[in-house]
Amino acid sequence: MTTPNRLAVLGCAALVATTAAGCASVEKAAGGGDDGTITMGTTNVTSVLDPAGAYDAGSWLILNNAFQSLLSFPSGATVPQPDAAESCQFTGSDALTYTCTLRSGLKFSNGHPLTAQDVKFSIDRVKKIADPSGPGPLLSTIASVDASGDREITFHLESPDAVLPAKLASAAGAIVDHQVFPADKLLDNASLVGSGPYKIDSVEMDGKAPRRIQLSGNPGYQGIAERKNDKFTVRYFDKPEELKSALDGGDVDLTDNSLDPAVAAKIKSDDLAGTGTLRVAEGASGETRYLVFNTKDETAGNQAVRQAAAQLVDRKSISQDVYAGTVQPLYSVVPAGLAGHNTAFFDKYGEPDPAKAKRILTNAHVTTPVKLTLTWSRARAGAAELEAVKQELENGGLFQVTVEQEPDWTAYQAGWKNGSYQAYTVGWTPDYADADDYISPLVVNGGAYHNGWNNTQISDKLVPESIKLTDRSGGGAYDQIQKILADAVPMVPLFQNKSFYVYRPGITGVDSTMDNTGVFRFWEIGRTAE
Repeated sequence: MTTPNRLAVLGCAALVATTAAGCASVEKAAGGGDDGTITMGTTNVTSVLDPAGAYDAGSWLILNNAFQSLLSFPSGATVPQPDAAESCQFTGSDALTYTCTLRSGLKFSNGHPLTAQDVKFSIDRVKKIADPSGPGPLLSTIASVDASGDREITFHLESPDAVLPAKLASAAGAIVDHQVFPADKLLDNASLVGSGPYKIDSVEMDGKAPRRIQLSGNPGYQGIAERKNDKFTVRYFDKPEELKSALDGGDVDLTDNSLDPAVAAKIKSDDLAGTGTLRVAEGASGETRYLVFNTKDETAGNQAVRQAAAQLVDRKSISQDVYAGTVQPLYSVVPAGLAGHNTAFFDKYGEPDPAKAKRILTNAHVTTPVKLTLTWSRARAGAAELEAVKQELENGGLFQVTVEQEPDWTAYQAGWKNGSYQAYTVGWTPDYADADDYISPLVVNGGAYHNGWNNTQISDKLVPESIKLTDRSGGGAYDQIQKILADAVPMVPLFQNKSFYVYRPGITGVDSTMDNTGVFRFWEIGRTAE
């Protein structure tokens, strides 16, 4: 899923709540920790929380905790386990039929029973609404869903899909109440009802974007999560420095990977030296960052231009000089740590080399300098990220680069969808821990970034072949796909995040929810008694 970083500060007048609470009561409940609330700060923007239209890090942060799926990823697991389901399995040898049996007595937080009909309704609804910004592509292999009685669900697939369990374990498989959610349109953020470990008590909105979301433990929850807190609040900040100020002032107890990288590195250094007042949990992350090309653009559509750019980008410099070592260079679309990862871009291009880049352009009869506009919206390192890329591309005089920012995330998404940009930077947070999650959603038929690129060998042959394999150890088709991408360069992988979650003394459990699944588990976070 895409990972934006934006949200404006709003006033109390913009409050939209799911309860009939006044502004003062919401402010008291969500502000500090007086009532035991744990408050998390983030700069990951979101606008839509309805599972049928939500497909970014800021929304899935909430959905993974307030909604339940048939399966989920326990802490540290890379294989999904039954959650709302009691059991799930493929039937037959062709991996075309997948059946699940629900736990008995499941209920939504509003008291309505959760049945097989709700599961069918939820999946059918995602596919029917087909929101262009939603998670529908993850469920594209599902031909139909049958519900038998209250507890039996059968998925009939159009083609074999061995990663269906992982997809259903993501927020794309979130189960919604058919008595609350409309079948053919999205539900507003203030009316959401799920069956997860938490229920959403209130949502403060700034226009179309949430500013603060308050949750509390769902007493009727039945699943694998064991809550270590009863109240959890997520606050969205416009800038990393605003988040850091709130952390220092005690208004926020912990952050996700949203702080300025130099600040995070300094906090880590102080923590290790025993001189800091904040703590850092550092761990693995499947989050990645790419420079994406609009292949329908006259300039960026030229493969030689894209290859020359790939030859000039200095990932090591970006990782160290821009991100202070809080990220690591990435040389393929699939990140390190996942089965199937290779170093296709390094294998093809090696170290940055202006002379090699010049030969690529000269052999393709491309006139230099190539004029190219790079657009960005939000980045943890701010403008420094694309300014560094600009300098690298202009090394040797082969490119003349203009950098532009579109600070409004919704407008930015619209811009890449309608082809307004030549090249643009976007982050990706995994839906599930599998190489396929960096291939199918990103490079088939233009992918989630709508860059206009497609390769029929990948989309029609290699992807269908790879998702048939119940052995997810990688290699084979994924290796071939990554080599094709390194040659075609619809996007240049820049870096892979390291997780630097910062928290105040007394907060526990942060290490327990850091892994490459991309799921932040609110229920793992606790507070020591003072």
